[in-house]
Amino acid sequence: MKVSDILRVKGNTLFTVSPDLPLAEAVRTMAEQDIGSVVVMEHGDLTGMLTFREVIAAIVGNNMIIGSRLVRSVMDDAPLTCTPETEIDEVRRMMLGRHARYMPVLNGRTLMGVISFYDVAKTVVEAQDFENRMLKAYIRDWPGDETPSSSEGLAAH
Repeated sequence: MKVSDILRVKGNTLFTVSPDLPLAEAVRTMAEQDIGSVVVMEHGDLTGMLTFREVIAAIVGNNMIIGSRLVRSVMDDAPLTCTPETEIDEVRRMMLGRHARYMPVLNGRTLMGVISFYDVAKTVVEAQDFENRMLKAYIRDWPGDETPSSSEGLAAH
């Protein structure tokens, strides 16, 4: 299974912000849209990722005040990325290795979407559930034993 399979089901609604946007506005967008991340774009290129993790660290580091900071000052400027062709197992390993909860999907320089660790976990669980159902159906429909039972063999003598 590939990232493109997740994007096809998830849809292509994206929320992006400029690195020069006040952090408070980005946080407002995240809260209003009920999203945990926004992609930071500048001149059509991905320049970073802002997640609730960076926001919380910035607020705590500034005595619980957002202040007038810009997105640029707190964003992750080297986020993990993948392509639509990346295998889900590879994405899972990458996200676990960096403790990443969100990953932008790029096709060349074009932003195709963002997948979350939740999206990946849901896809893996659904694939395992499907495989489990198929295995149970296969076992349930297992061909019967064609040899006569021991009681049938005695009756014939």
